Amino acid sequence: MNNSSLDPRGVIADAYKIEGISAPECRSIFLDWALEPRDASDLRQAASTLAAQYAEFPAHPMTSILNEATVELSSAPKRRGGRRG
Repeated sequence: MNNSSLDPRGVIADAYKIEGISAPECRSIFLDWALEPRDASDLRQAASTLAAQYAEFPAHPMTSILNEATVELSSAPKRRGGRRG
């Protein structure tokens, strides 16, 4: 698994190399990756592309987190304007 433009620091790829990594550890790595500057729609697409790239590892916790992020990001409620007073 090579680093790609979607994972320039290779943190997602490295998570797949860590034997016995847990879901909480993967969530922390994912959060670190997700906080890299990019547009929100780019984040959704990047998570989706990475999930497809690593689909051959369905039992890995990072695969589940990438899939969850794709679903959650696409269905996240949008804030509506206006002030409550």
